[in-house]
Amino acid sequence: MPATDDAAEAPVAGGDSPVRPRRRPALSPSRAGDFKQCPLLYRFRAIDRLPERPSRAQIRGTLVHVVLERLYDLPAAQRSLPVAQELVGPAWEELCVQEPELVNQLFEGPEDPELPSWLASTGPLLEAYFQLEDPRTLEPEARELLVETELESGLLLRGYIDRLDVAPTGQMRVVDYKTGPAPRPVAEARALFQMKFYALALLHLRGVVPAQLRLMYLADTEWLTYEPDEVELRRFERTLDAIWEAILIAGESGDFRPNPSRLCEWCSHKPLCPAWDGTPPAYPGWPTDVSADETPMERAG
Repeated sequence: MPATDDAAEAPVAGGDSPVRPRRRPALSPSRAGDFKQCPLLYRFRAIDRLPERPSRAQIRGTLVHVVLERLYDLPAAQRSLPVAQELVGPAWEELCVQEPELVNQLFEGPEDPELPSWLASTGPLLEAYFQLEDPRTLEPEARELLVETELESGLLLRGYIDRLDVAPTGQMRVVDYKTGPAPRPVAEARALFQMKFYALALLHLRGVVPAQLRLMYLADTEWLTYEPDEVELRRFERTLDAIWEAILIAGESGDFRPNPSRLCEWCSHKPLCPAWDGTPPAYPGWPTDVSADETPMERAG
């Protein structure tokens, strides 16, 4: 079975560079969701790490996340909608520096006439945020918080929380911003999967069950709140253990089977999927540093 313990240190490219440890195989909400949706999708993303072309909607979600994070860098009195809108331009420039090909991937270059209107399309999402809550009344304990913890089974969980609020009484609220539409009632369980993941991680790290999990759906100006309990989170822990065990079994054999569904229409890897007459690349074997990190686009939702 694939190893799950820490890998040996490996040098960075360049003979005189310092060494860094390879990242230990871990599970994130997005990768767990991938495996539940389609084991082959998990393999393509976590093991093969095939590139995926971002969509405008995904990058817009990332952009809004950056703006809301930067908003809380400001003194409370300055956290207004006009100020948030002024942060859009600098945040976009920052993303373009980080991903130099981003403009060309989304548009016909920086002079594309559609670019200004696309940047302006962040406006309604930011307006919705200010309708849902007043950031001047909040002082989050953390934003973009990395949570990493090991379960009793040895499974390592890793993920990023958009915002963590902690009351003077010690009660915690986990907040996640979503720029896509709110889920229908039948899909709420899938939406809460990510939040329960974070709640379980915080339970292990701080010994306290978060009082509230809140998903903020900016496209619909709605929020979904949930109050977990420890019994439920311990049961969820067993679910994650079972998912990871199934991943390890597939990792040993390389048998990551496709699970065709209507979601295939939006999959970047459909041409490589045998369910659609494609041929996957040769299985590279279980890596020593399976990437569990969620990309900013995945967290934006």
